[in-house]
Amino acid sequence: MRRTLLFLLSFVALLTSATGLVAQPSTETPAPIREIAIEGPIGPATSAFIERELEQAAAANTPLIILRLDTPGGLDGAMRDIVKAILASPVPVAGYVAPGGARAASAGTYILYASHIAAMAPATNLGAATPVSIGGDGSPPADAEPEKSPASESDDIAEQTSDNATAKRRKAVNDAVAYIRSLAERRERNADWAEQAVREGTSLSAQAALDANVIDLIAADTTQLLDRIDGQRVETAAGMQQLNVAGARVEHHEPGWQTELLSVITNPTVAYLLFMIGIYGLILEGLNPGTGVPGVVGAISLLCALFAFQVLPVNYAGLALIALGIGLMIAEMFAPSFGILGLGGVAAFVFGSIMLMDTDVPGFEIPFGLIGGIAVASALLLFGILYMFLRSRRERIHTGHAGLIGSRCVALADFEREGRVLLHGESWLAVSPTPVARDDALVVTAAEGLKVFVRPAGPADTTIAAGNAPARTPATRR
Repeated sequence: MRRTLLFLLSFVALLTSATGLVAQPSTETPAPIREIAIEGPIGPATSAFIERELEQAAAANTPLIILRLDTPGGLDGAMRDIVKAILASPVPVAGYVAPGGARAASAGTYILYASHIAAMAPATNLGAATPVSIGGDGSPPADAEPEKSPASESDDIAEQTSDNATAKRRKAVNDAVAYIRSLAERRERNADWAEQAVREGTSLSAQAALDANVIDLIAADTTQLLDRIDGQRVETAAGMQQLNVAGARVEHHEPGWQTELLSVITNPTVAYLLFMIGIYGLILEGLNPGTGVPGVVGAISLLCALFAFQVLPVNYAGLALIALGIGLMIAEMFAPSFGILGLGGVAAFVFGSIMLMDTDVPGFEIPFGLIGGIAVASALLLFGILYMFLRSRRERIHTGHAGLIGSRCVALADFEREGRVLLHGESWLAVSPTPVARDDALVVTAAEGLKVFVRPAGPADTTIAAGNAPARTPATRR
């Protein structure tokens, strides 16, 4: 009986263990596919979000990542960070230009070439990958020859400057060509057209890109994309992998609030407004020390703007002109020149704003309407200050000895030459050229130290004393 019982217990334990081993795989569900959208200009906030998503996907054993592209381009540094993350990713990445009407221009073309799978939806395009200077140097194209000019010292200097700018641009173009060709050769795609897209800025539609071996396939939507790439083998940083993604569940991952906030701050229009708010806030705090609110708001806005300028194309000559313009407007407030300094400051401010982010990088321009609006507002503020200054010069002085002249006062007692009068609620020593009786109305003609010189008030002195009536008058005493 003991042996039989022991045998039965062992059999039940073995059967339970075997059942668990068999049932365990059936309860596991594969990780969903991640779909990440790259929309709008590509900047540091976008690249940080993509890098973080790729790391999380690798930790979660995600079978595939779909980068849905719809971008006009962006900054070179941010684009290279995304490309490095794709090349180092153990998870396959499918670049997908969608939906219809989307584009993968400039930096988006590099990202699409770096992806393990390149796909496009109908009615989309890619290309125009020529790098442009973020400094607005105005150099000619790399393949343009400088024009010949007569031999002179000034022409030689100009020609040398043009040659230096051309050489600098040629270096940037050649570097971009080598970079995109290396990506095309790694993914076995059309490297010649990739070079043409960089040097000549050409673009292709979805069908033309498929015919030219620039992309791998055309898919109308994400479901069709997964069906067409199912079973393909791709080489990732972790080695060859076979895609088993047909019918897989897809999760859409959107940027978090931190990424959205950084994207808003680094928007050129917002960064420019923050910079202006910061400058004017510090100016107001300097004119009214101790107010607090303008200084705090200005300091925070200026720090946020400086953070944004670190990732935006900034022309330092434009920044210097803006600083000069603001300095001239401040000088107008402290040393009035009847508008000369102020108008010069507004002009420097406008030209500096135009030059501040003079760039052809898509999505990183400042609207001229915004610049004009702030310039007009600054000019109106300047003219308002000038108007108040001129009006204040025509008004009667109300402080010091000059403010006492013309004020009405009342004699506190009879006196022949010197006596006490009530002036602005205070007792003053007064000197009068004529005898004065108690409660007589007098007018101040001059002041010296703590002594005032008075004369009897007449009918014409009623308007002079408006707003300066003494605390006690003969009418009130009677």
